[in-house]
Amino acid sequence: MSLFLLAIVFRVFAIQNVEGDKYRKLATDLTVRKDTVFANKGNVYASDGNLLATSMSRFNIYMDLVTVDQKLFEENIAGLSKELSKLLGRSASYYQSRLRDAKNKRKRYFFIARNIGYTDYLKMKQFPIFNKGVYKGGFIAEQKTVRAHPIGKIAERTIGYHDHRGEAGVEGAFADFMKGEDGVRWKQKIAKNQWKPINDVNEKEPVDGFDIITTLDVNIQDIAHHALLDKLEYFEAEHGCAVVMEVATGEIKAISNLGRTSKGTYYEKRNYAVWESHEPGSTFKLASLMVALDDKVIDTSTVVDTEKGIFYVNGKKVEDSHRGGYGKISAARVLEVSSNVGVVKIIKEHYDDNPQKFYDKIEEYGFTKPIGFQIKGEGMPSVPNPEDKKNWSKISLEWMSWGYGIAITPMQTLMFYNAVANNGVMVKPRFIKELRKEDKTERVFKTEVINPKIASDETLKKLRKVLENVVVKGTAKNIYSSNFSMAGKTGTAKKYLPRTKNKNGEWEGGYYSTKHYTASFAGFFPADKPKYSCIVIIHNPKKEKGYYGATVAGPVFKEIAQKIYTTNPIDNKSVDGDKISFTDIEKEYQDFDKKLHKEYQEVPDVRGMSGMDALSLLENIGLKVKVQGTGKVKSQSLRKGEKLVKGRTIILKLS
Repeated sequence: MSLFLLAIVFRVFAIQNVEGDKYRKLATDLTVRKDTVFANKGNVYASDGNLLATSMSRFNIYMDLVTVDQKLFEENIAGLSKELSKLLGRSASYYQSRLRDAKNKRKRYFFIARNIGYTDYLKMKQFPIFNKGVYKGGFIAEQKTVRAHPIGKIAERTIGYHDHRGEAGVEGAFADFMKGEDGVRWKQKIAKNQWKPINDVNEKEPVDGFDIITTLDVNIQDIAHHALLDKLEYFEAEHGCAVVMEVATGEIKAISNLGRTSKGTYYEKRNYAVWESHEPGSTFKLASLMVALDDKVIDTSTVVDTEKGIFYVNGKKVEDSHRGGYGKISAARVLEVSSNVGVVKIIKEHYDDNPQKFYDKIEEYGFTKPIGFQIKGEGMPSVPNPEDKKNWSKISLEWMSWGYGIAITPMQTLMFYNAVANNGVMVKPRFIKELRKEDKTERVFKTEVINPKIASDETLKKLRKVLENVVVKGTAKNIYSSNFSMAGKTGTAKKYLPRTKNKNGEWEGGYYSTKHYTASFAGFFPADKPKYSCIVIIHNPKKEKGYYGATVAGPVFKEIAQKIYTTNPIDNKSVDGDKISFTDIEKEYQDFDKKLHKEYQEVPDVRGMSGMDALSLLENIGLKVKVQGTGKVKSQSLRKGEKLVKGRTIILKLS
């Protein structure tokens, strides 16, 4: 027994003194750990300073009831329960009962609230008992950071994210720049494998990331989003996109990408404008005509015989949408009325013997390779090259001339039309203006010229006039307005259905559908002094309601142009004097002014009005207004015709 006792004493001495450091470190590692306090990512701003995306601190609140003295608990539980009731909504008796039960069960990590904001967190720290801190008051706050988008889902795919979903948009492209430097906080292990902070403050405070200033304009973005959404809903289309670009700089002022859900609603499903390569159809005819004009093989006055609107190329039929054709018309008129036969005949006659010459020009226009965005996920264009015998056929040249047999992205088409508006200078579309840390600019992104001159001044001047005539007297005359000038080209392309097996094992597809279409419109405004270029593409509109580019996409372009005109004054010399007269806008203003100065005895109906107008009207007649969402008023909490009681609150839900 003595020897056994001596052995124990020796072992205790060895553990305490010889191996003490080792075991003390092991004990500490098992009961104390260093946790990361993640830094706030940098903010994303619009060009006008509006906040597009930001990091917000959220807190989960717990309580260690073992550390709270019984006397302190009894004296203050009623006060704490009352304050929790005010902040969190349940009754004071509910919280008092739960807290007493947790105290009796000696709970050290009792849940109080989840995902509360910073302001509420500061309030809770001052509540009775909690104001004693971690050790006396048992107040435990776990901080986390969440990403918030103040303008909602608008432009969500372009603003992007960098999280478990992957990397998308601006945030995905500049993740390293935005992430900042993480901080450190020590935590101690308590019962049931739970951890609580040792101190109220962090050992190392996190350093926030750098901010990004985008080119987006919130007002123009809102205009483009709602104009696109309205037509997608009406035509029950599958998906679509609308992009507005500043002609001189290449800055993207708005980009909306909306896809349809199974319930018929729309959201930012994918960044179609950047990602989706598709057959453009008739919007590509502008490039074909530019090649022929710049090579001087034709002039805009050159007569083309479109016959009866049907032409065969190696056994394949090319047909105009106008039954009976257009007969003999000028090359300019070919583009104005979008004659498939006319364009094919021009290109076949002058480039059939040397298709490489045509391809080389198309390459100069930026259609054969990606633009090269920092944003990930850009679609790959597909344009057949005559040197590639595998992918070149006897009809490749002619089919390419009217926008088939090729695949390009909406951004490539927009970049080309923008160059026509910009006197031939092709600038790269860009989403970022600068990178900034607090008030210090770290990097400025300047306009990047891809091609200093895509065509001669003579060619460009003629084409701009033809594009203006498309709106005045061509396929897009339905969107013509005497109040402001626009220029552009419609596009209507049949969708190719690839050959696939159905659920019965039968082969389907392998042809161009007569039920599925892509409607598009690309152009710029004002026509004589372009400030903005714009493209609208809508896929698979319901055929019964309409499928032509002029019917489906053109009105979206017009609405965007008209609203930008009215909200962002453009220096246009074609306007007489300093006054711009818009009959419809003036009438809307006068109607609203009458409503504003009317004496109301009942609650008015503001459904269908813009949120700002409704807010102004209702506040002026004495109501308190709460607004949910953006856009136009969809519903109101106080019914039309109710007796007006000043001081009442009305809730408006916007579209």
